[in-house]
This record gives sequence, C-alpha cells and structure tokens, in this order.
Amino acid sequence: MPNPMPKLIAIEGPIGVGKTTLAKRLAETLGSEVVLENVNDNPFLDRFYQNRRQAALATQLFFLFQRSHQIQDMRQDDLFASSRVLDFLMQKDKLFAKVNLDDEEYKLYEQVYEKLLIDAPKPDLVVYLQAPTDTLVQRIESRGVASEIGIERDYLEQLNQTFSEFFLYYDESPLLIVNSKDIDFANSDDDYNRLVAQIMNTRSGRHFYNPTMI
Repeated sequence: MPNPMPKLIAIEGPIGVGKTTLAKRLAETLGSEVVLENVNDNPFLDRFYQNRRQAALATQLFFLFQRSHQIQDMRQDDLFASSRVLDFLMQKDKLFAKVNLDDEEYKLYEQVYEKLLIDAPKPDLVVYLQAPTDTLVQRIESRGVASEIGIERDYLEQLNQTFSEFFLYYDESPLLIVNSKDIDFANSDDDYNRLVAQIMNTRSGRHFYNPTMI
C-alpha cells in the first residue's frame, strides 16, 4: 500500500529563499489550505529594517502572538481541514529571536513564549529550502518589496547560518533539505514538478535534493 499523503507540510528557510511562493503553489497542487506568516501585517517590520536594535523586541513579540493565534485557529478547525501547507515552523520564531534580541530581551521573550503555552502541531513533512546568501540578496532585490530593500547582507548571512545549524540537528519530523540555488519553482514547471516529486516521495528520515548533482 502506498504511504498516505502528508496532511501537514511546513516549508522553511531564510528570507528570500522562496518558501511562501512554494507553499502557495504546492497547496494549489495538492488542493490543500495554505497558512502563511502574513509578514506585512506586522506594523513594526519597517521600523525593524530601518533600526533593528531599536524595534527588535516589538517585532518579535508581534510575530510570536500572530503565530500563536494561527496555531490556535488551526487546532480549532482541525476537524474540517483535510490538509495544510505552511510557510513557517513555530520553532522558527525562536531562531529569529536569538539573532535579533539581546540577552535581557530574550529572557523576556522566553517568558512570554512559555506563558502562551503554544502546542504547535508536528508537521508530517518539513521542507527546508537552502540557498547561498548571494542568491538570497538577488531574490530579495528582484522581488522589490519596499520594506526588504534595506536588509543588510550580514544580517542575511547570520540568519542563513542560524537556519543551517538548526536543521543540522532537526529530527522532530521527516525532513527534505533542498538546494534551491538553481531551482526556479515559481516560473519553471519542470523545476517545480521535479521538486514536488521529491516532496511526495519523502515520508521518513532526512533526505537531500540537490538538482545540480542530477
């Protein structure tokens, strides 16, 4: 018997790697509900990119509350949803907090996190999109989102390293690590269909998809 289709797929990766684009397209292909971060709803984000030190705590707490509410809504609707594709993992919020907050701010953030008692569902599959920092810079510039134009390369490099370290030890769900440097899953049907085939064939353990080696 074939393995059942994953009901909950999470797409992750650093800013600019294309996780939201892939999540939307994959959800459409699978007939699934798509759950997105809604980054543009954060009123502190523009200020954060202008002055990261000053606006970091407010930005992180807003995202924390936002994702907490999204997870609560998902749990309440669980009986009615057949499958979902997310463009975030709940654990990602702590990754950004560790990069952006100082020690005292992070202690406060952790206290709030614990009080929320977030019980995030465990994905049936996590797809981690990797790309070199130069690729992230190019993609951010090409999509032309005003709030992202001022993102520093050093900040992207730091985030990239943080994600790599996190997924080096991640074992809570089946994991597909994708080298997305040379994949155009937004505009190339061939690239997209090959990636979907890899996603659908990953049901357990840790796997790597590197199209440059094929």
